[in-house]
Amino acid sequence: MSDKVTNILLVGVGGQGILLAAEILSETCMLAGFDVKKSEIHGMSQRGGSVVSHVRYGKEVFSPIVPEGEGDILFGFELMESYRSLPLLREGATVIANDLCIPPPSVLMGQETYPADLPGKIALRFPDFILVDGQKLAIEAGNARAANTVLLGAVSKRMQIEEQYWLEAIERMVPKKALAVNLKAFEVGRSLA
Repeated sequence: MSDKVTNILLVGVGGQGILLAAEILSETCMLAGFDVKKSEIHGMSQRGGSVVSHVRYGKEVFSPIVPEGEGDILFGFELMESYRSLPLLREGATVIANDLCIPPPSVLMGQETYPADLPGKIALRFPDFILVDGQKLAIEAGNARAANTVLLGAVSKRMQIEEQYWLEAIERMVPKKALAVNLKAFEVGRSLA
């Protein structure tokens, strides 16, 4: 096990399952034998505000916060939140983003416009970019609410952690009634990457 710490950022808006995805990610890393630190920042998360979760893992991790410019993977649940978080990444980082636009209140009230072609802008800065239609794939797996697990599956292919740990973490963290759909959604996400 190298001394390198891997820095992952999960970003989106409240209600998208970001915190559950961060819990599953952290649990997976712990099951694989890593030291893990996690932190969340909630900005009006109950009302669709920004949510950012930091997950750092490695042989030894001292701080839960990803230093600006050192993120290795950006795991975005909403396009504008993904785009806004790009400065947190190092050059050559991986970006996996959900193809979903949730206009903030300022856009809904006509004070601002939602930026055009965010996937194109992200891809220009980060060539290792995967755009995922999380909602569509989650519906195909059985439940639109499993979009976070579809994205988790896509992210898992960019990490050097065996699939068995992911599956065990999902079984531990997801309620039994939703487990089958989430396992299917995870596999759909893994097949994308």
